[in-house]
Amino acid sequence: MNSSLRLSTHTWGAEMGRQTTAKPQAKRKPQAVKPQSQQKSQSQPQRKPRSQQKSLSQSKPKPLSQQATQSQQKSTAKKSVATKSAATKQSAKKQAPKKHSPKKPAGASASRTRKQATSAHSPQTTDTENRPGTGAVRTMLSTVRREFGRVSAYPLTTYYLILVSVLALTSLGLVMVLSASSITSYDGGEGSSFAYFNKQAGFVALGIILMVAASFFPVHVWRKVSWWALLLGVGMQASVFIPGLGKSTKGNANWIQFGGFQLQPSEFLKIALAVWLGAVLASKYGKMTTFGHAMIPVVPGIILAVGLVVGGNDLGTALVLMAMALVCLFIGFFPWKYFLLLFGGLAAVAAFFVFSSENRLNRITAALTGHADQSASDITGQAWQSNHGLFSLASGGWLGVGLGASREKWSWLPEAHNDFIFAIIGEELGLLGSLAVILMFVALACGMIRVILRSKSRFIQITTAGLFAWLIGQAAINIAVVTGLLPVIGLPLPFVSYGGSSIVASLLAVGVILSFARTEDGAPAAIKVHKDRVRSSFAVLARKRKK
Repeated sequence: MNSSLRLSTHTWGAEMGRQTTAKPQAKRKPQAVKPQSQQKSQSQPQRKPRSQQKSLSQSKPKPLSQQATQSQQKSTAKKSVATKSAATKQSAKKQAPKKHSPKKPAGASASRTRKQATSAHSPQTTDTENRPGTGAVRTMLSTVRREFGRVSAYPLTTYYLILVSVLALTSLGLVMVLSASSITSYDGGEGSSFAYFNKQAGFVALGIILMVAASFFPVHVWRKVSWWALLLGVGMQASVFIPGLGKSTKGNANWIQFGGFQLQPSEFLKIALAVWLGAVLASKYGKMTTFGHAMIPVVPGIILAVGLVVGGNDLGTALVLMAMALVCLFIGFFPWKYFLLLFGGLAAVAAFFVFSSENRLNRITAALTGHADQSASDITGQAWQSNHGLFSLASGGWLGVGLGASREKWSWLPEAHNDFIFAIIGEELGLLGSLAVILMFVALACGMIRVILRSKSRFIQITTAGLFAWLIGQAAINIAVVTGLLPVIGLPLPFVSYGGSSIVASLLAVGVILSFARTEDGAPAAIKVHKDRVRSSFAVLARKRKK
């Protein structure tokens, strides 16, 4: 019995040894690729028949040493079988022929990847996002936004924005004065259609010289001369009541005359009031806690300037001065209770002078009723001027009737070259020309607002705000009057209308603002760089001439 057991174990061990020695040899031989079913069958260890398993189970138990050796042999056999199956799988993958799919264009694959990315980020996509032009539009907008930010951050952007817009308005004003005043100038006894234009061109040249000179003044100079400027402006305005020196025109005693030269001092009083209020309110900032500190000397100065203008029967200019004063007080952090008190007082004064004058009441009535109460032959009626201003704008259409081809300037529209020059612009240049003028004023307004926001000086902020209320506010009033939104007040359009005092004072005020714009952070260094570039360019030109 023991011998039979030994023989069986010996034969079983020999079989297992043959299997283990045959496995490394099988690895060396190249094998063909088998199907997955065969690979699975090979990966599983081979089992013996049940008869053999039963015979072994019925046999006696084996010694511990033999059982250990048998378990080690089984584990090595399983490992060898697993490595063999893995090797066959890898070789099958390498030797398997690849399926060649038809190549797709690069654009299709790129669009598919783009769509997958967009669907991963935003599951709900719209048709507008998948359009081919959407990406180009977004790129263009981002480029415009980036360039706008770069230009806006440049220190001299404010300076050039104000300068270019003012020069454009002044140039257009010269052309329109020539066109609108040609008939009136020739028919008025001047003997030339260029008489008014020549005078206006001389005033423009004088104003530009003063503007350039004023732009180089330091800020502290304007603060020092603020009191002297107000005294000079008030003195000139008071001189209109001196017999032989003051002159009344169309019911307004607002002129002084030196021989053949006339001057309207209220235009220069606007500059003086803005600079003076800026200096006083900046020095009193944070100290206006009591009635005395708040009211003196601010309120007496405002009342004096406005009272002298109203005394000359020029309510339109007085309203501009009131608006300037209120804006300066608002920017200067004037106490609210005193601000409202002063606002109520100025409004009461304006209402009194409006309702106490029959002429002003008729203008308000005409603005509300239009030409309903006027016959076609009544050229002196209150609605005549405003109605023909509307006729002029209406006949212009989109592009206008052409430069110089206005029909209303042939003595139909009163003050066509002065207060109602915007109507001639609408008639000859059309709606597009009128919008271009408005956009120029908007550009000027943006430049002045930039000065206020980017400056750290309280004096600069208050003074610029006062000049803003004058130039932009008066332009808005003039355009509203011409379009019939307000009654006729008698205010010219800054930089465009005919008038020596108006154009010179307006350009001088712009010179003051330009001097403020030169103090912006980084502006002095940028100006120095520009000077160096100009010098180098002139040096290059000089060398070329020598050659």
